Amino acid sequence: MHAIQARFNYLPAFALAALADALQCSVAEIHSVSSFYHLFNHSPRAYDIRFSHNIIEIYQGKAALMQQLLDGLQLKQGQVRPDLRVCVDNTSCIGMSDQGISALVNGLPVTHLTPARITQMIELIEQSIPISQWPATFFQIDHRIQHKNRLLNSQIKAGDVLTKLSDKAQMWQTLQQAGIRGCGGAGFPVYQKWRLCQATPAKQRIIVCNADEGEPATFKDRVLLSDYPEWVIEGMTIAAQLIEANQGFIYLRGEYRYLLPMLEAVLAQRRRLGLLGPAAGFDIQIYLGAGAYVCGAETALLNSLEGQRGIPRAVPPYPVNHGYLGWPTVVNNVETLAQVTLAFLIGGQHFAQIGTAASKGTKLFSVSGDCQAGIYELPFGTTVAELLALANATEVQAVQNAGAAGQLLLSPDFHRRFCFDDVASTGSFMVFNRQRDLSAMVANFAQFFAAESCGFCTPCRVGTRLMAKTVEKIQAGQGHARDVDDLTDLCHLLRHHSHCGLGSSAGNHIRDTLTQRPDLYPLKA
Repeated sequence: MHAIQARFNYLPAFALAALADALQCSVAEIHSVSSFYHLFNHSPRAYDIRFSHNIIEIYQGKAALMQQLLDGLQLKQGQVRPDLRVCVDNTSCIGMSDQGISALVNGLPVTHLTPARITQMIELIEQSIPISQWPATFFQIDHRIQHKNRLLNSQIKAGDVLTKLSDKAQMWQTLQQAGIRGCGGAGFPVYQKWRLCQATPAKQRIIVCNADEGEPATFKDRVLLSDYPEWVIEGMTIAAQLIEANQGFIYLRGEYRYLLPMLEAVLAQRRRLGLLGPAAGFDIQIYLGAGAYVCGAETALLNSLEGQRGIPRAVPPYPVNHGYLGWPTVVNNVETLAQVTLAFLIGGQHFAQIGTAASKGTKLFSVSGDCQAGIYELPFGTTVAELLALANATEVQAVQNAGAAGQLLLSPDFHRRFCFDDVASTGSFMVFNRQRDLSAMVANFAQFFAAESCGFCTPCRVGTRLMAKTVEKIQAGQGHARDVDDLTDLCHLLRHHSHCGLGSSAGNHIRDTLTQRPDLYPLKA
């Protein structure tokens, strides 16, 4: 499907029919998959423009720029102009909230949007200039690493760590000593996960790098992949040796497609060095996602990797026992694998001295909003206030930690520490000053979950939409006390009866703001 869209900029019916014939399946099965993912187009257009509908960019004035483009092109949002040349719409966060207002144009990120740049875009489109000839500055991405610690201060070349590895018993000991926990949110111990996979009898095992970084205002994995790819791939290769895997996959989110040529070149160089491929007994392939937040969940990712709709699986069985195509599979995110490489570079005991007793090492934060945006690497145990000070954040009203699915932190919380037994974080850290109306954040997050629900289970499919409509009703001045009660009930329903983590966390921001900022829910007298 990616190959078809790359050629036509949409999925023509005749091409999908040919694909169905080639795969010996029905066209309905093909449409079932293609319709699940936001980035696939089903109607022709020469320019497909999707503005990042992230609360950070909304506060920066994204709506006005989008309207300027729509007016200049004489378009309505989401409609293709009759001459089939252009469509302008919203999409969820594209991982560029440190780059100013941004958008995807035919799948490529255009950053630092301004009124002047929108005027240029209108002229380029009206002149039918292909995006390959657009100014290179449109696609410039600044890797704003603001604060480095042990990981980001280090550099390695392909094989630097692998050539220093000892026997497997010592490698397992190093991993256990390091005490690394998964950086994707759950914080599951890496040593334990890998041991469970290695202990499952099988002829083949799989290692998967989860590079589907979809949590709003998160971009740390994007920077690691672009600036530190060897760290991630070296970590995958270490995992392959320990769990005895012969195949690895990088599941790269569709919004990061621009990184694909560079990453393929890194893999090719490692094959030439004998670090991957037949000589190494282990190889890695890259697969592109196509815009589905739920695919950040490991079992949904595995379904997507198999070419299916990205609907989370019921567990057990867990992927370590029954994962990709039924093989025992380890799934870790980009940052986790980079931290594994660091642990083997400096030694497990040395790594474990960084951070706290229960949260070892450093944590990367994607910091955006009313502050100095960028990447900050800090030891576990750092306080919220210390990170705010480093980011030059002043007059802070609130912080949204760990993305839309995370938690709202107000000033009484700023003494708390980032670690798994206090403030756990996926890395997203949104800062809002006292001039921001947090009602917009509440509405944006509610709309986000309603749009991103996979639709598999009724509590999430219906509950997220009811939640978004109820928030809209209250913010329109039509709310009653019963509406607040309904929101409370919906939060409980989603938390306890959803099929997966998306649904169970979709009400977190509602629950937090109802408790801590009830003024955001004004009711009619």
